[in-house]
Amino acid sequence: MTEHGHDHDHSHEPITNGDEPSAGARARALEDLLVEKGVITREDVRRKVDALVSRTPADGARLVARAWVDPEFKQRLLADARAAALELGLDPGPAPVVVAVENTDEVHHMVVCTLCSCYPRGLLGPPPAWYKSLAYRSRAVSDPHGVLAEFGVELGDDVELRVLDSTSEIRYLVVPRRPAGTAAMSEDELATLVTRDSMVGVAQPAAPVPA
Repeated sequence: MTEHGHDHDHSHEPITNGDEPSAGARARALEDLLVEKGVITREDVRRKVDALVSRTPADGARLVARAWVDPEFKQRLLADARAAALELGLDPGPAPVVVAVENTDEVHHMVVCTLCSCYPRGLLGPPPAWYKSLAYRSRAVSDPHGVLAEFGVELGDDVELRVLDSTSEIRYLVVPRRPAGTAAMSEDELATLVTRDSMVGVAQPAAPVPA
């Protein structure tokens, strides 16, 4: 009797292809089936993948910068981030729902995907390796203050920390607090201060460079 609870004298084929994650193997099998049925072509898949991996955090930064300078736009962004992105001519990506949340002096938001790595790729580009890691996915929930400290973010005792768990249906975009000393900066200049990590909630925006 083996540790798996069944008798056999044959070897198993690997469930995944080499080091390919099981989720990747399932996605590949689904792609093969859809191509075989004529629903999509390999070229369709290649174009979609190329489009996703070529995205950068620049589009998300544009949303944040506009929200910093336009209070009415910020309210529309917080009410419906997908619609707000389209308003600026930005493609929010395939996620059905994109939710924008605002960091304030009283509340700080931090985003994680505990099951896999759901992420607003359309606005932020591919997720960083640390976001997909088991360490971040588990510790962001069990020790969020410790994780933030490792990223260099120390919150005061009077700041409420909210950890948001992304899903396949809902992706989150954090609108970080506008840095001090930026009153004279243009919207384009402000966008350069908005980092990917600040839109995940594990960092503050970059500080303006003194003139």
